[in-house]
Amino acid sequence: MWRHVQGLVQQHEIILTTLAVLLSAAVLARYLPDERRHIRVSIWQYLIALGLWCVSSVCASLSLLTLAHTLSWAALVLGGIGLVNLGGVGVFGVGTALLHLHIPRILRDVMMGFGYVGVGFLLLDKAEVPLSSIITTSAVLTAVLAFALQDTLGNMLGGLALQLESSISVGDWVRLHDIEGQVKEMRWRYTAIETRNWDTVIVPNSVLMKGQFVVLGKRTGQPLQHRQWVYFNVDFRFSPTQIITAVDVALQSDPIPGIALTPPAHCIFHDFKDSYGFYAVRYWLTDLAIDAPTDSTVRTRIYFALRRAGIPLSIPAQSVFLTQESRRRKSFKYEEEIAHRLQTLAGIELFQSLNAAELRTLAERLRPAQFARGEALVHQGAEAHSLYILTHGSVQVQISTDNGHSQNVASLHAGEFFGEMGLMTGARRAATVIALEETESYRLDKEAFHDILLNRPEIADYISQVLARRQLEYEIAREGLQAAAHQLPMASREQDIFHRITEFFGVRRSVG
Repeated sequence: MWRHVQGLVQQHEIILTTLAVLLSAAVLARYLPDERRHIRVSIWQYLIALGLWCVSSVCASLSLLTLAHTLSWAALVLGGIGLVNLGGVGVFGVGTALLHLHIPRILRDVMMGFGYVGVGFLLLDKAEVPLSSIITTSAVLTAVLAFALQDTLGNMLGGLALQLESSISVGDWVRLHDIEGQVKEMRWRYTAIETRNWDTVIVPNSVLMKGQFVVLGKRTGQPLQHRQWVYFNVDFRFSPTQIITAVDVALQSDPIPGIALTPPAHCIFHDFKDSYGFYAVRYWLTDLAIDAPTDSTVRTRIYFALRRAGIPLSIPAQSVFLTQESRRRKSFKYEEEIAHRLQTLAGIELFQSLNAAELRTLAERLRPAQFARGEALVHQGAEAHSLYILTHGSVQVQISTDNGHSQNVASLHAGEFFGEMGLMTGARRAATVIALEETESYRLDKEAFHDILLNRPEIADYISQVLARRQLEYEIAREGLQAAAHQLPMASREQDIFHRITEFFGVRRSVG
């Protein structure tokens, strides 16, 4: 038998095989850079086997036949393993890189295992060991091992079935009992799931095969998105229609990052409770890794939308309130708020021609309006007859160009105002205004100014002058000084705006 083994590894065959192995390794390393680590391991295995063969040849020449026999068999086994590993890199690496095939890791491991077994049978056959006895012995051994390693085999077969059926894949988000996370790796024994808490959960494949799990946000032929729920409570004093409209407008008017546009986020009246209505916002999350931050953004939108609509969140009915507040204190707090509003109006050039009584009337009719960062106060092209006076925070003024892009033209801060053309002439919004931070403002509607203008129409003269000047400044900022110079002269602007004001408010008076 030793002579037969020696015949298998003649010197010229070893040289040709070595050259073929090195050339194949160089080509694979050139075109498969991701597999270079496996290629290096295979080459080292083969070179060590070659060294063992050389040592066995020396031992044979020294008549150390037993040692030579052992070393030559070790060289054949190690060399066979190295060749199988290198062949696996070639087959699976080419299949992945050139044919764009996704070969599951567990399938690759199983096929490599069959390759090792094949090498073993080949070597035993070359050693003239009867295959019938090997098969009989291996069958008994397989039965014993299968009984002893049934859990391990169950995990291996389970992992193979999961990947072949594509039940779950690496990158999927899954929920298993109280575990929720993203599949990062699928091995022959287990599946690794990374949670949002920065933990990695190891789940045996047999558990996934035997139990029920949920693949989050995955539907055939549809984009990845998962429905989220955000709940809040509002007192029964406010109608569901009013609440749902306020929340829907806040959620749908300005897109929130990470939320799908289709289906749109919306509010529903979810249930009746003992002392309040139970509402819910449903939205579809596109980035499942940021569920809690996105929920927080949605809650912020809900909070400010309800505040603007004058709708407070409900307080549990079991709370007990004891309030001792005299009329004098109420009057003091009211006058304190009016004084603050009067101070705000005093800095607005548009209202410089109003007397004290008229300013107080406006102050009493101002409505607080709060906005979250990133929320639009007004939209370009919208029809709204109101003016905004900023009291806290800052906003960005944007104009949509003809090619669909947005251009930032100005920033406004506390003490400044915008929307005067919509308030006085009914003009559509000329720009979109977005809050750069949490912003507070007062909103003045047409109805609040209507009575004042009807009682004293001459106010329109001064207001038209202010509006004409601000309109010219806006055009200069948008189009440049030269382009604005070709527009209407100032007197014509004032007359045009004056007539628009009188028409809008129903005032009939000639320019004086």
